Amino acid sequence: MRDNRPKRRTATLGSAGVLVAATLIAGAVAAPTASADAGATTATESRHGGDREARGVAIAAARAAHKGIDWQDCPAGWGLEKPIQCGWVTVPLDYAKPYGKQIKLAVDRVGNTGTKSERQGALVYNPGGPGGSGLRFPRRVTTKAPVWQNVAKAYDFVGFDPRGVGKSTPISCVDPQEFVKAPKMDPVPDSEADKLAQRKLAREYAEGCYERSGEMLPHMTTPNTARDLDVIRAALGEKKLNFLGVSYGTYLGAVYGTLFPGHVRRMVVDSVVNPSREKIWYQANLDQDVAFEMRWQDWQDWVAKNDATFHLGTTRAEVQAKWLELRAAAKKEPIGGVVGPAELIGFFQSAPYYDSAWVPVATVFSKYVAGDTQALVDAAAPDLSDTAGNAASENGNAVYTAVECADAKWPTSWERWDRDNTRLHRDHPFLTWSNAWMNLPCATWPVKQHTPVDVKTGKGLPPVLIVQAERDAATPYGGALELHQRFKGSRLITEKDAGSHGVTGLVNSCVNNRVDAYLLTGELDARDVTCEPHTTPKP
Repeated sequence: MRDNRPKRRTATLGSAGVLVAATLIAGAVAAPTASADAGATTATESRHGGDREARGVAIAAARAAHKGIDWQDCPAGWGLEKPIQCGWVTVPLDYAKPYGKQIKLAVDRVGNTGTKSERQGALVYNPGGPGGSGLRFPRRVTTKAPVWQNVAKAYDFVGFDPRGVGKSTPISCVDPQEFVKAPKMDPVPDSEADKLAQRKLAREYAEGCYERSGEMLPHMTTPNTARDLDVIRAALGEKKLNFLGVSYGTYLGAVYGTLFPGHVRRMVVDSVVNPSREKIWYQANLDQDVAFEMRWQDWQDWVAKNDATFHLGTTRAEVQAKWLELRAAAKKEPIGGVVGPAELIGFFQSAPYYDSAWVPVATVFSKYVAGDTQALVDAAAPDLSDTAGNAASENGNAVYTAVECADAKWPTSWERWDRDNTRLHRDHPFLTWSNAWMNLPCATWPVKQHTPVDVKTGKGLPPVLIVQAERDAATPYGGALELHQRFKGSRLITEKDAGSHGVTGLVNSCVNNRVDAYLLTGELDARDVTCEPHTTPKP
């Protein structure tokens, strides 16, 4: 399950025909020499990716350090206003063949807002996915986002599209307009025939990925994106990396920190993917289904408390009954001809993802119950005229699938998938089957599946700051505890009784002040910290 929303609507199409919400510092700026870089990487990375990849990334990083980035005004269609600048970094498609085929990665930046003496280098960002674009990160400076103003004084804000994403040699698995067409099949199967139909869709999706993007697929892995990140670091002229990763970006950070521990200066990971090899990625998705049910119930409790506004029931059970009525009506006859159960899940799951969606989703739900169906159609149906947005959604889903399928070995037995998801669905029905169909292409993936990196502390890794909401649905809390244990010297900030995905961007001084202190001074608390939750949304 990924989250990556490039357009107005909150829904994108899942790989097997299910709608899902669109579910990731140098004090000195001199680049390392090729020989120093090679020495730093080979010893560490050879244990994980092989000596050839370690040598390849050292060669690519040295090449990028020499070339730098030719910063220019961003192309007009990218929606990135001045003074944001854009450029390209060239990386090998296959790090075992550093002189072979090269691909281009899009990067952008805005300079630090403070003085020259305040500057501490570049802060590089990944928003998650896999499949999310980071290019909008510098806009946190140009739009004067209050939470980031202190950090912006010290750092250039640098975003990038990971390999396969957006402007960076994008991949595709299906025609984007076909991808968004609605209504899709109800993800909850009524029969073995329904399951067979979904299995066929998943297999065809995997085949489509190979047909349209076969050359890229074997190299669409998190370790390769981590290697790309090290080349970007070198191209920026940074001796060490300052990194902020959210959601899947935390796993990218964990893998980078394992492969390149001596290249990390500061690292903040927010809403943490469990990096255990046993979790990546099949079990991680099953864990999500449980956590989403919990957070869905949190939202229903909040809706019930605000019945005076929404009129959807005064108890969780009453709100759930309204939801089931809506779902049944959409199954019988898609609302507006286009919003069926799959599209409903795609829209409604943004509420368990983000507190910022609580009011909008409840408002649309309330309007529907009061007789206004158009608001729901506007919110949940695809917009076939938005060809750019649809292409971005299809691309994001393609990258999500490609990376998760290639990162790890997935079960190939349908009996196991059926057993696990049938069992989970009984008590966690909100998301289980839609998540299963989204990931099922990995069961018939047409290229090699790897063994995940064994995330651990290597020589030179500095203390990492981990930030996590206790009731996060997309990245359950156990992931933060696991990474905290694996990265020695790390500190964990827990936002208790909260569950919004992505904590560092929210207003909570207990969290914000500590993130600022760490990024600006390297200072961490002597022990882990528990913060009170941020303010609950008000209707």
